[in-house]
Amino acid sequence: MVDTIRTKEYADFVGKLRKARLEAGLRQIDVAKKLKRTQSYVSRVEVGEQRLDILELKKFAELYNKDINYFIK
Repeated sequence: MVDTIRTKEYADFVGKLRKARLEAGLRQIDVAKKLKRTQSYVSRVEVGEQRLDILELKKFAELYNKDINYFIK
């Protein structure tokens, strides 16, 4: 089984996630507060250490005002 968290595709995904946060003008701490998570959780997501399930991704997409497909194309 391939470790998908280490693939270029996953690196592209988390890069888009970070880019969307910056485009939304939010800091990691802002996102953390809105999602009721810690700043370190947001950081781990953005560097690919913490996987997201589809429901979590939906929350990030809504917060960043992006369609979920933005992150997976």
